[in-house]
Amino acid sequence: MIKGINHITFSVSNLEKSIYFYEEILKGKLLMKGNTSAYIDIAGVWIALNLERNIVRSEVNPSYSHIAFTISETDFKFWEQRLLKENVNILEGRTRSKEDKLSIYFTDPDGHRLELHTGTLDDRLKYYKEKKEHIEIF
Repeated sequence: MIKGINHITFSVSNLEKSIYFYEEILKGKLLMKGNTSAYIDIAGVWIALNLERNIVRSEVNPSYSHIAFTISETDFKFWEQRLLKENVNILEGRTRSKEDKLSIYFTDPDGHRLELHTGTLDDRLKYYKEKKEHIEIF
């Protein structure tokens, strides 16, 4: 039986730059740092950064694959302003109904897609049940 997410690993091209991004910009807690790896805790999620210099880096524009972190609605503007101030690459989000809550999509220094989202799974299922007749809820 799977109990939950153990960790998320990102291949990075510059360990120091990535540590700064996840620790300082996203306010994670640096747990371990070696020559080619670092561990950071973000809200109880173990983020592993592994240095891999010889990999071609490019953002996959059509992909919607991403990791989402929860933020409160009251903190949404703070995070939006923080990402802008730090010159983080903010992506155009999808069109949302207010019931679907708020999101900011952006990339880390290596193009990994991330999201800060104010909703919960319960919010999303309630919205779908009430507004999306074509979706079957179990």
